[in-house]
Amino acid sequence: MCTLEKRGDIYILTLTGSDEHRLNPTLIDSIRSALRRVRAEPASPSSALVTKAEGRFFSNGFDLAWAQSSQPRRELMSAKLQLLVKELISLPMPTIASVTGHASAAGMILALSHDYVLMRKERGFLYMSELDIGLVLPDWFMVLLKCKIGDARVRSEVVLTAAKLTAEMAAVRGIVHSAHDGAEETVEAAIRLGQDLVKRGWDGNVYGKNRMVVLKEVLEKIGTVPGEAKTMSKL
Repeated sequence: MCTLEKRGDIYILTLTGSDEHRLNPTLIDSIRSALRRVRAEPASPSSALVTKAEGRFFSNGFDLAWAQSSQPRRELMSAKLQLLVKELISLPMPTIASVTGHASAAGMILALSHDYVLMRKERGFLYMSELDIGLVLPDWFMVLLKCKIGDARVRSEVVLTAAKLTAEMAAVRGIVHSAHDGAEETVEAAIRLGQDLVKRGWDGNVYGKNRMVVLKEVLEKIGTVPGEAKTMSKL
């Protein structure tokens, strides 16, 4: 599922294994559990989180095969992702996604829920696949995309042409912060960025609250998430 390690003031959350890291309740719960562990650690003056993934995929989106048999399953999966995004937005430290493989649909949303996105040049793409697979984009996805992609023409390209963007294409469009050669180099760059941010000595709680102001529209759109227990009872 995922692992969490700490190197100095940098937390490294890794989606493990060689699968597509499809976002089903099991994987989402594993990531949320890791974030709870980060929050529970004794407070340090400043920290940062780097999220990375093993294999060819950062995340290939929702686990549609798991969800297709049941509307309650789809609701549960969506509710849990919303909770995960809220937790990332409120996390009291800078967050960095090291994207070394494909990040599609909900997987791209997961990457963009971090403060910074660094991406590998020679493999992987960002891809909002909903148009190609016949699904309507959730409203809150679009609100997050508006907050993260300032150019309306680029948002239209991402959503209404289902463009598959390489790291260099995404960097030119302002979607990712930098593009790097190789998976190892991308992760190392993300850790260096985290270390540079830690050196600023910011108060993590203040940082998290300011991020919540910046992404207020996303939090308001997510609003009250359906209760997990209530949804589970329908399964």
